[in-house]
Amino acid sequence: MNKDSKIYVAGHRGMVGSAIVRELERQGYTNIITRTHTELDLKRQDKVQEFFESERPEYVFLAAAKVGGIMANQNALADFMYDNMMLEMNVIHSAFENNCKKLEFLGSSCIYPRMAPQPMKESCLLTGELEKTNEAYALAKISGLKYCEFLNTQYGTDYISVMPTNLYGPNDNYHPTHSHVLPALIRRFHEAKINNSESVTCWGDGSPLREFLYVDDLADLCVFLMNNYSGNETVNAGTGKELTIKELTELVAKVVGYKGKIEWDVTKPNGTPRKLLDVSKAESLGWRYKTELEDGIRLAYQDFLNNPIRAER
Repeated sequence: MNKDSKIYVAGHRGMVGSAIVRELERQGYTNIITRTHTELDLKRQDKVQEFFESERPEYVFLAAAKVGGIMANQNALADFMYDNMMLEMNVIHSAFENNCKKLEFLGSSCIYPRMAPQPMKESCLLTGELEKTNEAYALAKISGLKYCEFLNTQYGTDYISVMPTNLYGPNDNYHPTHSHVLPALIRRFHEAKINNSESVTCWGDGSPLREFLYVDDLADLCVFLMNNYSGNETVNAGTGKELTIKELTELVAKVVGYKGKIEWDVTKPNGTPRKLLDVSKAESLGWRYKTELEDGIRLAYQDFLNNPIRAER
């Protein structure tokens, strides 16, 4: 990409999209195009096509998605599948029809099999059964990356895919029921501290292992790959480090300053037992994460405190 290349970031108001915009601006890119959902409904094929015909972006970061935690996924399987399938297919197809030079598709590590060998290599895609609690979202994301792959194979396009691990950081969603685990814990422990609650109850038994990547580190990788990688195989984005949910809750409580008791509701689902990405491919290309987890949680908590309205999403 040249510094004045026309770059469209789909989903610029979300955590990932906003981080990509910040990183592009930090690196001196000056021609960034964005549209809010009100201005452009990506589920409307006709409107997406009109946008691409009018704006003709040279590069596209497809970070728009309908996202949520375990409860949101379980309660709206059809919505998660339809919304994500429609918006990603519309953007990818319109980029293709309007001769976009390069597109980068953002997926999720939930595309990999529930019991995939750990750490999960990019090559383990479609080698086993998916985790049922987010199957709809995973199937939609698999379809998006496969469509990019098929366009490359059939038409010689240069469309790439990035599969991040669990993300957190500025502009996260702190909704009490629809957020992911780390922002949910930040909100829960903050409210418990403010209310002097004696205990906080967390879902499951705390045993699942998870990996977390600070979103600005992902954005750094996204821009790096747009400039340095082409290929059909997706690229994992993570730290290569993991910890138990129990360890995570204790770390978040420490950062937030909550001193009470942590209890566990074992009637609630744990989700996938382990989900560690093999990040050797990204590292072999010359990239490595920068932000350690405790430092990142401190930054995320400050963002939460500075932007309390985000907690009401």
